[in-house]
Amino acid sequence: MREHVQRTVAGCSVALRKLRSIRRSIPMPVYQTLVVALVLSRLDYGNATLAGILSQLCRHLQAVLNASARSVAGLRRSDHITAMLANFHWLRASERIQFKLATLVYRSLHGPVPRYLSDDLRRVADIPSRRNLQSASSCQLEVPRTHLCR
Repeated sequence: MREHVQRTVAGCSVALRKLRSIRRSIPMPVYQTLVVALVLSRLDYGNATLAGILSQLCRHLQAVLNASARSVAGLRRSDHITAMLANFHWLRASERIQFKLATLVYRSLHGPVPRYLSDDLRRVADIPSRRNLQSASSCQLEVPRTHLCR
């Protein structure tokens, strides 16, 4: 995942540098839309696979998100960014990953999705040996056992 994160960060940084050159030529709402479309979409692409990555890698993704918010808001590097992220309704990098994963699981359980996504998801209540347990009344999913090959 390290190489994927590095390439994502590099691509987002290049797009952000190119966008900064036209920042003063276009209205701010248009600039914000371009940042969301060209930078944040790259940041979000395939991020459900990043669940459980090292915090160091997540900090790299967060740095790109912070730079994007600073660019849109016109803030300096030393200015705090938390309020701006909340103002723009942008989630932090780790929260974006969790949200994408939760959305994917929800759609797999409740919506029309490809069969390969929904095949491995089973509710605990649907397992015959667990129907009488207290966990059967919850909305938990079974975590299948995996065998690692070395």
